[in-house]
Amino acid sequence: QKAIDNSLCFGIYHQNNQIGFARIVSDFSSFAYLADVFILEDYRGKGLSKWLMKTIIEFPELQGLRTWMLKTKDAHGLYKQFGFDSPKIPERIMEISKNNMYE
Repeated sequence: QKAIDNSLCFGIYHQNNQIGFARIVSDFSSFAYLADVFILEDYRGKGLSKWLMKTIIEFPELQGLRTWMLKTKDAHGLYKQFGFDSPKIPERIMEISKNNMYE
């Protein structure tokens, strides 16, 4: 809940049921991190992920940001359509990753 409360959240609903979600963590000045993107399996293949991404990328408060980041296991093709790519200089990017923190 804390992550949701401290993020700009986007949801997709069908008949009052949530079928998609994404959230942005941002300073709204120069940086945004896209996280927790999903579309329920029964609704995939209908263009909803593209619509969600277009909505996020065009959201007024997110215009003019210098850097957007995300992590993905298998949706590289989707995100490339919206300008995401592998880091140009990967040696400048570092992270702390605490695996299994929710177990």
